[in-house]
Amino acid sequence: MKRRIFAHHLNNFTMATNRTFTMLKPDATTAGNTGKIIDRIIQAGFTIKAMKWTQLSQAQAESFYEVHSERPFYGELVEYMTSGPIVAAILEKDDAVASFRELIGSTNPAEAAPGTIRADFAKSIAANAVHGSDSDENAAIEGRFYFSEREEA
Repeated sequence: MKRRIFAHHLNNFTMATNRTFTMLKPDATTAGNTGKIIDRIIQAGFTIKAMKWTQLSQAQAESFYEVHSERPFYGELVEYMTSGPIVAAILEKDDAVASFRELIGSTNPAEAAPGTIRADFAKSIAANAVHGSDSDENAAIEGRFYFSEREEA
């Protein structure tokens, strides 16, 4: 029995290292850049395993960003993330987290490498077009916030 449980956890870990979570933020969706950004993601070799267009409620945004609740920007972040629709997605590719963070570029679009999503579509540090998970663990947590197991392909 222990061997079967270990194998199950090992399989989940392996899947996690090949998956990441992203969210196209309100500035990107309201500017009409959703399709352009999704095209970039696909062209970079990612497979979309789950995707949804949605609008965060105040409570959902507060819950998702709870880790930042003590930070001075928390209120503004929640307000911004509820200001328009978002697109949440689970992406798959080898070394997904690192590969996606390279594709999106620096949080500050002024420092993002040319050709990255943020260099091309972000308006500011706050309105930076797209979120990308910073670790396998956070990718799994963030993905579960938006998607049930049944929704993930």
